[in-house]
Amino acid sequence: MEATPTTIRLDDNLKKELNKELKSMGLSINGYFNLAARQLVIQKKVPFEVLAESDEPTETTKKAIVTAQAKELGIIPDDSPSFDNVDELKNYLDKE
Repeated sequence: MEATPTTIRLDDNLKKELNKELKSMGLSINGYFNLAARQLVIQKKVPFEVLAESDEPTETTKKAIVTAQAKELGIIPDDSPSFDNVDELKNYLDKE
């Protein structure tokens, strides 16, 4: 069987974490991707459950939610610009 080189780009942190986990299982990145690819071909589907990261909002998102609620309740002034159409928004953004 002839192997054709393939390049896969991974975020440095993801690659580091992936290597750590795979090493503990006795696998290399190449071995893992070959395993996953073979199983996809055999099963005709992604061979593992695809999970989203936690639904827990980040600190930035939590702050944005609290700020939006405070503005809605009138606790802090809502000095955000509003626009009636996309052109007004574009004009505003072009001025910034």
